[in-house]
Amino acid sequence: MKTKSSIARLLAVLGVAFAAAVQADINVGVTLSATGPAASLGIPEKNTFALAPTTISGQKINYIVLDDASDTTTAVKNTRKLIAENKVDVVIGSTTSPNSLAMIDVVAEAETPMIAMAASARIIEPMDAKRAWVFKTPQNDAQMATAIVEHMTNHNVKTVAYIGFADAYGEGWWNEFSKIAEVRKIEIVGNERFNRTDTSVTGQVLKILAAKPDAVLVGGAGTPAALPQKALKEKGYKGIMYQTHGVANADFLRVCGKDCEGTFLPAGPVLVATQLPDSNPIKKAALEYVVKYEAANGKGTVSTFGAHAWDATKLLANAIPEALRKAQPGTAEFRKALREALEKTKNLTVTHGVFNMNPQDHLGFDQRARVMVKIEGGNWKLVH
Repeated sequence: MKTKSSIARLLAVLGVAFAAAVQADINVGVTLSATGPAASLGIPEKNTFALAPTTISGQKINYIVLDDASDTTTAVKNTRKLIAENKVDVVIGSTTSPNSLAMIDVVAEAETPMIAMAASARIIEPMDAKRAWVFKTPQNDAQMATAIVEHMTNHNVKTVAYIGFADAYGEGWWNEFSKIAEVRKIEIVGNERFNRTDTSVTGQVLKILAAKPDAVLVGGAGTPAALPQKALKEKGYKGIMYQTHGVANADFLRVCGKDCEGTFLPAGPVLVATQLPDSNPIKKAALEYVVKYEAANGKGTVSTFGAHAWDATKLLANAIPEALRKAQPGTAEFRKALREALEKTKNLTVTHGVFNMNPQDHLGFDQRARVMVKIEGGNWKLVH
């Protein structure tokens, strides 16, 4: 027969074991492009995870951050490693659309939720059994393309040439932009491609100049997107230049220099957070991130790409408490519960917009997630 003291000791042991189970760590796997052609995007993302919360609902959060060097094969290897060896509960990444698209099969097979930091709509559309596990934080290219076409229409642009990356990002932008431009009766007189690692685009630029477009849209991201714009300016092009939200960082401004002056692009509100009117619901959330990031990394260092990472951590902070009510970290049940909680995100204001997700929309941004910006005096200026 057990004594009162032995029963007490047993209960104490069980209590410690239960507490340990309740306090199990949540492992967040991250693969991003801190080196390679997309480094100007991936570095601010990496810096942002150093600022991310280390506890949510009393649970310790471990961030395992790997560099995929802007390489699709490495992104897939990193994802497999994070899931198989690090036993992560969720994957965040990658920086670029090609990498993120390649990761979908891996996370779907492992039934592990993924939050991409890349723009292509194809990452989450069309919805199917695999993409049911995938979410993303950047605005869709279709949403941003609409903003560009509206600006072109308002500025009497009748003809336009396109030059974009020869990958999923460039193709995604071409598909969306060309459809919207056709509807708005803007004639596309050129469609060229270049690689992120190219050092010359002379042939493509000469073809564009021969077509004499009113405007040129560069469908690129990061510092490589400066190449065709600089080449066009060197050849004397005087038309209106447009870039995508993929260039919204200081490194692009530095590399493109004076050749960027007067360029228009759509961007997330965080890029011009201080210029937003106080009535903008996103201003407070955007400024919170800007202050934190610049306090750690220096004034003027903030970019929209780091903010995509920050918004991913906000999604998790919102979803994890609900998932914890259903299961414990480190289990298939928890990963499923986390996926379901992410899918139910409602009215979550972040640096880029307001998330309202559902089973068919794993982004959930409306038009509050975009502003038009002009490069003026080497800085970003909000276009009212």
